[in-house]
Amino acid sequence: MLGSLFLMWICIFFVFLLVRIQRPRNFPPGPRPLPIFGNLLHVNMANPLKDFERFAERYGKIFSLYTGSKPTVFLNSFEVIKEALVTKAQDFSGRPQHFMINHLSENKGVVLADYGPRWKDHRRFALMTLRNFGLGKESMEERILGEISHTVAFFNKNAEGIVNPQNMFHNVASNVIGLVLFGSRFDYNNEFLQRYVQLITEVSKMLNGPWNMIYDTLPLLRILPLPFKKAFDHVKELKSMNRSLIAEHKSTRVPGEPRDFIDCYLDELDKRKNDGSTFSEDQLIMYVMDLHFAGTDTTSNTLLTAFLYLMNHPEVQAKCQQEIDDVLAGKDHASYEDRHDMPYTLAVIHEVQRVANTVPLSVFHCTTKDTELMGYNIPKGTVIIPNLTSVLKEEGQWKFPHEFNPANFLNEQGQFEKPEAFIPFSIGPRMCLGEGLARMELFLVIVTLLRCFQFVWPDDAGEPDYTPVYGVTLTPKPYRMHIKCRQTVKL
Repeated sequence: MLGSLFLMWICIFFVFLLVRIQRPRNFPPGPRPLPIFGNLLHVNMANPLKDFERFAERYGKIFSLYTGSKPTVFLNSFEVIKEALVTKAQDFSGRPQHFMINHLSENKGVVLADYGPRWKDHRRFALMTLRNFGLGKESMEERILGEISHTVAFFNKNAEGIVNPQNMFHNVASNVIGLVLFGSRFDYNNEFLQRYVQLITEVSKMLNGPWNMIYDTLPLLRILPLPFKKAFDHVKELKSMNRSLIAEHKSTRVPGEPRDFIDCYLDELDKRKNDGSTFSEDQLIMYVMDLHFAGTDTTSNTLLTAFLYLMNHPEVQAKCQQEIDDVLAGKDHASYEDRHDMPYTLAVIHEVQRVANTVPLSVFHCTTKDTELMGYNIPKGTVIIPNLTSVLKEEGQWKFPHEFNPANFLNEQGQFEKPEAFIPFSIGPRMCLGEGLARMELFLVIVTLLRCFQFVWPDDAGEPDYTPVYGVTLTPKPYRMHIKCRQTVKL
């Protein structure tokens, strides 16, 4: 019996030796990875941000962890992230292709597409299309203000009462990006919208949970009928829904007179029909899902963070409202141009984005060739994680790095001033496509709602909990708002 047990342990020892992970020469330091599991057992997967902070303190601004047998390098300061994503952008602009999120997207779309001609083609097209649809111009403002009018009506209906804002802000953000993509908005009770948002939410939860980590770390398990299969079923249904929207556009469009992003893409398909283009209908289906997901979750979570802090910093809310009242006196509604006359409100909105830290680890990058960073060798194909959390509260970059304080964005004269380390949208050629839309949306929503309503923390709500729920995006814990009317404003 003892002999058999000894033999078994000898076998296990040799298996571990065979699969032992060898760190590349002159590779960034980090905790020793275990065979098969890598550093999976070294981090709290419910919220690993504290562990990453601890590793940075121990190993420095650049350290490595292993997902199974695959190395990952973390960048943990503005200096390092800027060198990698801006100075050496071409070396660090790839996307890893072996994670569950990549397999769900089939490496199509633009956000997760690998660096190369197809990505360049589609990013250029997206930027041009967003610009043509009035990003930063009156036409986009009108669409956003039109959507906000429905939010104002909802709050008016519930004035002097208490509401749960989670679904409301999610629907607002979904409809704004939907106006760009589909050319029309959905009623908040619309079954199509509710199902679309539900599917995206469930896929997001799966990506934030342990089954995603198991899928990424232990590839041999992917063939088994485990819960992560549900995410692929949901994506299949979302693709079917997008296909129906595209079919509807095909039957009603007038070529050369685009109403929205889908029409623009179909026009581009017509132009490139016989030139071996990277454009295709399959690509469009995933492109729409890509942009809708990116434009909904991030903005809605930032809005939820904004009102969580505004309710619990009533002096900040009151100061914003005074500035808004002064600047908008005699005007029917806010304009994006008004931001230049609202330095304090603009500082508050930026401070909300900083503390919200909505995409804490950015979107993962990948090296496109063997390269070097901060004296370390980084082989081609290494996953790179820009830890934006480390930058948004980095000592030396902010006056008050560990507290909510609009003074982080105000100079001594009280004018708005944006530090270079403000990078919630990342930096470099792969920075967020929708930054301009998000900035406009946040400004118009927050200013309009603060002009019309006072937001109060309910008496029976207890102490606020600012600790977000960790995931691909950080989400504030559910809370309630007491709504009070300030004045009636026609929109």
